[in-house]
Amino acid sequence: MARTVLVTGGGRGLGAAIVQTLAAQDFQVVINYNNSKKAAEKLAHDIGVKKAIALQADVTNREEVDRMIQQANDHFGKIDVVVNNALVGFKFDPTTQKAFVDLAWEDYQQQLDGTLKAAFHIAQAVMPQFIEQKSGGIISIGTNLYQNPVVPYHEYTTAKAGLIGFTRNIAAEVGQYGVRANVVSGGLLKTTDASAVTTPEVFDLIAQSTPLRTVTTPQDVANMVVYLCSEQADGITGQNITVDGGLTMN
Repeated sequence: MARTVLVTGGGRGLGAAIVQTLAAQDFQVVINYNNSKKAAEKLAHDIGVKKAIALQADVTNREEVDRMIQQANDHFGKIDVVVNNALVGFKFDPTTQKAFVDLAWEDYQQQLDGTLKAAFHIAQAVMPQFIEQKSGGIISIGTNLYQNPVVPYHEYTTAKAGLIGFTRNIAAEVGQYGVRANVVSGGLLKTTDASAVTTPEVFDLIAQSTPLRTVTTPQDVANMVVYLCSEQADGITGQNITVDGGLTMN
């Protein structure tokens, strides 16, 4: 039976690439969106109603998350994997990024809420059914910037780095129930809505510094996420898997 995967922020950018790749591999997909209704519904329509549904929820709001999880279960009968991909209010613009001394805690809080709080809500909302069915997967989208801050995006990188500790604690606790938790950390992606404002100089610097002499694409990251959703990856948990052409090496 096909696995059902919920992708937060799945209507555009990396999320849309993940959704499209999942659908091509015969997964059933729940496309979460907050404001991108038109894009998410078009994506679901293009995939087909038997394999995809678009559901609205602000993933920083627990009540909305619970409602979405119930709707997804009502539609497909189950959820097998969740992908924490949604990005809240951030652009990779090195020319407008605030210096550390100019940041307010509120800048950090926005990213902590959009990354960790959202992942917490999603993971906790699906955990009872994962434990009951003795299987499940939680995949969170990280960043290689926490290892190599080519541009010091302080608040974004700090929140993403927190995902690794969050993920490994979950993996350690619920692995006994067959539940897996991993992070996929991409390089700066060329190109998504968030990286559209990134200067060519930054992309060129990354490409020249990378063993493969390339910049990571959304499809590169999507391929790894889809692999981790599959049965072939059921033995992998607690990992931070970096997809960046070798720019950072673990």
